[in-house]
Amino acid sequence: MDLTVYYKMVENCISSLGVDPAVCRGDQPGQWNMKKGSANVWIDVFIINENGYFQCMAPVSAIPQVQKAEFYEEILETNHKLYGVGMTKFKDWIYVKTIREVEDLSEDEIMAQMNRIGVYADDYDDYFKNKYFPSFDKPGSDFSAK
Repeated sequence: MDLTVYYKMVENCISSLGVDPAVCRGDQPGQWNMKKGSANVWIDVFIINENGYFQCMAPVSAIPQVQKAEFYEEILETNHKLYGVGMTKFKDWIYVKTIREVEDLSEDEIMAQMNRIGVYADDYDDYFKNKYFPSFDKPGSDFSAK
């Protein structure tokens, strides 16, 4: 499966945000890293078992060492309010993530998901840091290169 057309679609979306996609490219083809305010936004186009996928995700918060039950309950309640994305746990981190097959993927959908992930991550990383890790600072709020 050739993913070149989807790489181009992602790069068109990154360009439309006023960011140079070449600066955002990751180590492997089909990987891009951006910032939306204080949040890192990772975009991937890849193949698993002969199927192509588009994924956009962002780390939101480390798992706190105290108040874990309250934290997890709040993550679940927050997850219920999100549109088209979900919060997931991997190892010791919470991420906001969307993933779908590339078949019938459009630039409009890529842009919507990138914006959704970026806005949610930028909002919730600050919220959870302030509530569960109050010593962190909050940087700006626009998309930029990694």
